[in-house]
Amino acid sequence: MRQTAWLIVALVAVLMSSSAQATMRITGDPGGLIIEYAQRFLHVRASGEQVIIDGACFSACTLAVAMLPREQVCATPNAVLGFHAAWRPTSDGGKTTSFLATQAMMELYPTDIRGWIGRHGGLTPRMIFLQGRELAAMVPVCGEGSTVARSRKAVGARRELAAVRPGQPRAKFAARQMP
Repeated sequence: MRQTAWLIVALVAVLMSSSAQATMRITGDPGGLIIEYAQRFLHVRASGEQVIIDGACFSACTLAVAMLPREQVCATPNAVLGFHAAWRPTSDGGKTTSFLATQAMMELYPTDIRGWIGRHGGLTPRMIFLQGRELAAMVPVCGEGSTVARSRKAVGARRELAAVRPGQPRAKFAARQMP
């Protein structure tokens, strides 16, 4: 009898853990260090966590659409992606464009987003914004029919992640159970 009880407990734990993915909601992220975002989104990709872009997602935050499979990320009508060239600090406290990092990011983006960036002047120090219908044509729209929306019903945790740049205010990712 005791073995049966342990077997049931183990089975319930396995079933609960397989359906208890978190959902990350990005609502206002100014970006940050590329390596930190790359690590974050590699972890998200491996975990199967769903990502909802529901506001500003600028700079390195846009790696979400570059590194995650289409079925793992969606954008709401509030989503805005902001793209610019990668930069690095100079010894005098300024900034200089990093050609290699910019090229690496560009190569990660899906073909349609690379095309859009090219049609809008490429990745330069000036931010360009992808939103609305143009964004909806390239990134799945969050809704009841999407994979992300269906998976939100099985979500089991809420968590807050902050993207931190030294000397900058904290931007927040919110990951939580969706009703």
